[in-house]
Amino acid sequence: MAHLERPEALTLSQALDRRANTDADRVFLFDQGDRVTFGNVAATSRALAAALANLGVGAGDRVAIILPGCAEFVHGLFALSRLGAVAVPLDPRLTAPELRYLLRHSEAVAAITVERFAGVDFLELFEGLLPHLPELQYLVTVGEEDLWYDDRIFQFEDIVSSGSGRPIPAVEVDPGEAVAALLYTSGASGKPKAVELTHGALLGVAAATVASIGLDAEDRVIGITALFHVFALGPGILGCVVAGSSLILQPEFEAEAALDLVEALGATVHYGVPTVFAAELRVQRQAPRDLGTLRLGLVAGAPMLEELFTSVEAELCPGLLTAYSLTETSSVLAVTRPQDPEEKRRFTVGRPLPGTRIRVLEADGSDLPEESLGEIAVKGPGVMRGYYRQPGETARVLSSDGFLLTGDLGIVDEDGYVHLVGRRRDVILRSGSNVHPGEIEDRLQQHPAVEDVAVVGIRDELLGEAVSAAVVQVEGAIVTEEELREWCGETLADYKVPDFVRFLEALPTTGAGKIRRVDLTRLLEADS
Repeated sequence: MAHLERPEALTLSQALDRRANTDADRVFLFDQGDRVTFGNVAATSRALAAALANLGVGAGDRVAIILPGCAEFVHGLFALSRLGAVAVPLDPRLTAPELRYLLRHSEAVAAITVERFAGVDFLELFEGLLPHLPELQYLVTVGEEDLWYDDRIFQFEDIVSSGSGRPIPAVEVDPGEAVAALLYTSGASGKPKAVELTHGALLGVAAATVASIGLDAEDRVIGITALFHVFALGPGILGCVVAGSSLILQPEFEAEAALDLVEALGATVHYGVPTVFAAELRVQRQAPRDLGTLRLGLVAGAPMLEELFTSVEAELCPGLLTAYSLTETSSVLAVTRPQDPEEKRRFTVGRPLPGTRIRVLEADGSDLPEESLGEIAVKGPGVMRGYYRQPGETARVLSSDGFLLTGDLGIVDEDGYVHLVGRRRDVILRSGSNVHPGEIEDRLQQHPAVEDVAVVGIRDELLGEAVSAAVVQVEGAIVTEEELREWCGETLADYKVPDFVRFLEALPTTGAGKIRRVDLTRLLEADS
């Protein structure tokens, strides 16, 4: 079965329909025992689109999707594409204050949300949020309970049934210009930024990625749980549409369950961040499964240490590849290939995708010669349109000639392979999630026992980078590490809560009073 031709010229739903027209009965999604075909996703997304259109959702409207890894997320994504609406995938682990900010910023008119997840009752949560979200008119809920809803809240199965057989309004969408999704990522100010990604960018990058790694129709892909991440959306969901592959879903990651699925369903390709592979490696060593069907792994989200890379490739998943992925580039901008020399697969993030150009820049923006360390800038078909409602931030990172300043420090070697060295920006990559120190520092600074604080990422074999807070206490105050972690957990998502809190008499600073983060990181790493 061939890959879709020129998917970058299609909308997301057009790509799905093209695949469903030729392979309607082929399994697209394995979802907790259910086998969902390409034809089923096409039909369900049509019905959902018709029902949403009947409620007034149309081209350009933003609709949040707040779901764990499940088929309903995929149905919602393609339904919104049919209407020319914009999907706003959000992490269901976010707290109420975080969701309130993102829903207001995105101006979402509706949300498709889980009823209950990780102990949180989302109907109760939205009961408190809705009075503060005047634009948000409708909720579509996904869950098992048979509850009574008012005229603004609909159960997923009911609304799909109501749209079955209804026509969908015709809409003109330019795949290269129309935004398909707003994906939130951490910003320099500590507030998340909404990255505008077009249909063509997402599909083009997904297609180039799966072609580069050799994904085909016989593959079954596992490891995609956080569907709100750009890597899950692009190489995950859309990559499987392009290649005709199957995607094995999990509501949330659990290592034992993941390995059981590999064995039971014969997964052949494993996507994941280092955290995932490390956790699975521990489980596999304790209770070995037959993982002989796995032929390839793709690492993204955080750097994998050499020792872990060697162990995973030997004991868990052969043929490990590494992707350099950013939200602002519609996911992958460079990747190692199966035919690459071993040292390149181990120690680089590969070569740029076709059509993607990389420059290495001096601090003043001038080009550096080969093998020089500088900031990586990228130009290509996957680069975002900009940050939604933040023209100043957009102008700061997008040059007049279309290059994106990534904030990452790296080297391009004589063979064209990219070596990532560090990041100019302070964002912490914890287990594939972007965490901005400013959000955590602001929260800790509000505690009455905290005089001063700085948050940095320190190297961690399991997490890639762990969130470490250095705290100077108010004189005479007494507070424990656990108390401060609980304080953060009241308003921040669990992955933003510091993994470590260390108490110092003073923070290392420059003569101008700025925190010396490099020195602080070294200090905390030595103490970890």
